[in-house]
Amino acid sequence: MPVESAVIPLGVPAPDFALTDVRGRGHRLSDFDNATVLVVAFVCNHCPYVQHIETALGEVGREATLAGAQIVAICSNDTVSYPEDDIEHLVEQMSRARWDFPYLIDAVQDVARSYGAVCTPDFFVYGPERQLTYRGAFDGSTPKNGLPVDGALLRGAIAATGAGVPVPLPHRPSLGCSIKWREGP
Repeated sequence: MPVESAVIPLGVPAPDFALTDVRGRGHRLSDFDNATVLVVAFVCNHCPYVQHIETALGEVGREATLAGAQIVAICSNDTVSYPEDDIEHLVEQMSRARWDFPYLIDAVQDVARSYGAVCTPDFFVYGPERQLTYRGAFDGSTPKNGLPVDGALLRGAIAATGAGVPVPLPHRPSLGCSIKWREGP
């Protein structure tokens, strides 16, 4: 059953993180200080909602880089219960979808919790001061609704944030698979 993202107040600061990417390199929020716009995308490999947009997300990522923006993807799913989201499969996904942006592993799941992420995909857009300007969907498409996979909502949010203007309200919530939380402490 798909899950929809909740509303988070605009203007909240991006929570800090220190995570390792699928190639073993460490990344912190401050590593992206030079980006005019930062998109934090909670994604995974196994979710059909992510698979539906993954190639278009790669295209948006390349466009964003040319405009001085940066996308960083984070997988927070429990890989014990969902081995399709382990590092090996995430590397395959990056290749398949032509992702040129960092793909980070949130094995402890603290980063997903600090951002308030609930589903995959779930997008958070931050301006140069790293205050939230958009939390919502990639576009209006879902795996079976027939709408084009064009990234229009995320592209619009990146453009507005880069121009220093508010992203028009209301923001369409993200819709996708729930984050697969680990059981126990």
